Amino acid sequence: MSVIKHTLIVSFFSILGNIHAWAQSANQDSIYVSENDSIQKSTDSSKKGFSFGPLPVVAFDANKGFQYGALLNIYDFGDGSYYPNVRQQWYIEASAYTKGSQQYVISYDSKHIIPQIRVSAAACLLVEKMLDFYGFNGYQSYYDTDNNDAFYLMERIVPYFKTDLIGNIIKDKVYWEAGYHLKWFGIDALDKDNYNDSKSESECFYGKTLYEKYQDWGIISKDEADGGWSSALRLGLIYDTRDFEPAPTKGIWAEAHAIVAPKLLGTTKSYYQYSATFRQYLRLNKDRLVFAYRLAYQGTIGNYAPFYVLPYYTYVGPGYDRDGFGGYRTVRGVLRNRVQGLDVAFLNTELRWKFFRTRIWKQDIYLASNLFLDGAVTTRDYNLSYHGADNISLTSDYQIYVDKSKNDRHHFSAGTGLRIGINENFIIAIDYGHAFDKQDGGGALYINTGFLF
Repeated sequence: MSVIKHTLIVSFFSILGNIHAWAQSANQDSIYVSENDSIQKSTDSSKKGFSFGPLPVVAFDANKGFQYGALLNIYDFGDGSYYPNVRQQWYIEASAYTKGSQQYVISYDSKHIIPQIRVSAAACLLVEKMLDFYGFNGYQSYYDTDNNDAFYLMERIVPYFKTDLIGNIIKDKVYWEAGYHLKWFGIDALDKDNYNDSKSESECFYGKTLYEKYQDWGIISKDEADGGWSSALRLGLIYDTRDFEPAPTKGIWAEAHAIVAPKLLGTTKSYYQYSATFRQYLRLNKDRLVFAYRLAYQGTIGNYAPFYVLPYYTYVGPGYDRDGFGGYRTVRGVLRNRVQGLDVAFLNTELRWKFFRTRIWKQDIYLASNLFLDGAVTTRDYNLSYHGADNISLTSDYQIYVDKSKNDRHHFSAGTGLRIGINENFIIAIDYGHAFDKQDGGGALYINTGFLF
C-alpha cells in the first residue's frame, strides 16, 4: 500500500502544479458542437494564442499495473474571442503499464474548423504484451483460479485511426454523428520467454495458452487467429441534456450507433455491429447527492464477427475505443475482457456524494465518495463448437474449459471509491471493485481520472 500511497501523492501534486492547463482543457461545455458557442468580445482577461499543458501520466489498473509516461495538451485560443472555449486542441500521450501495455495517442478536436460541426480525430498505437483472454460467452468458459496467469494471456498490437463528425439536429439536445475508423489487429500467442524472464521456476509457464488451445479446437479459425484489418463506417444519434459534462448532476446522455465494416472498404472479414447506451443523472440533494446509472447493449448484425473485434466498447469523442467487457471502463472488479460474445449487455449504478469542500492554493477542492454496483452478461453466444482435427481432445481440456450446456448469467461486482475534484473540472478517481463470483476474479483497485460515466 505504500507504493499506492506514494503514487497518489505524486499524482495529486503534479496535477496541482499544472492545474491551469487542466482547467482550460476541461472548460469545454460539451463534447458536442453547440449553437451556444458564440463568439464573445475579447477582453483583457481573455487568453489568446497557443497554450501548452504538459503533465506526467500516473495511474493504476489492477489488470494492467502502474501506468507511467507523459502527455501534452495544446490549446489554440485564437484571438481570444472564444475564451474560455478554444478554437482547437491537440492531445499527445506516450505511456506504458508495468504489466506490458503501451499506448501512444495523438488526438485533435475542434468545433470551429467546420462551422456548426465538431471534428474529432485520433491516431493511436496500442501494444499489449500480456492481454487478458478468458474465452467467450462468460461462464460457458471456465476460469481456473489455480492456473498460471499466463494461461489466460495473449499478445495484441493495434494501430488505430479514426475521425468523427458531430452536428446538431435539434438545438443543443439531439446530434448526428458520422465517422470512419481504421484498425489493424496484430494477434499472437504470448511470448513465454519474455513472460518467464526474471521469474522463479515455480512461476514460469511453458504450456499452451487458452488462445492457442482455442485454435487447436477450431473455435478460433486459422485464417483469423493472427488478426486482420477493420475498415468501418460508424453512424449514430446522440441525445444529451447533461448540466455539466465532467460531473453531471442531472440530465440524460444517450447514444446509438451502427458500425458497417464490409470487405469493400478493406476489411479482412466483413462484420456489422450496433450499440446503444443510456445514461441518466438524478439529483437527490441538490448537487451533493446524485444517483447515476448507465445501461448499454452492443450486438452483432448476423451470426458472425471476427473474434478480435469483440472486446471493444465503442464510444463518442476524440479518444479511442476501450477494451471491454470487464475491467475499469465497464464492470469494475470483474476481470478485463471476461465477458465476450456476439451480443453483450452491461450496467453501472452509482451513488455519488460530495461530502467536503475547501480551497487550497486558490484552487477549489472537493471530496466525494461513490458506491457502485456493476454487471454484464452475454446475451448471444459466440460459436464454441469443437472443430479440432483430433476428437480425443473432446475428452480432455476442451470439456474442462468449455461448457455449452448452460447460458451465461450475470457477472456482478460492487465497490466504493473516492473522488478528488479540482476546480469542478478535473477529477482524480480511486475505485475498488469486488466480483461476486470467483469465476470473475477477486478484488481490483483502479486509480485514474474522472467519473466512469
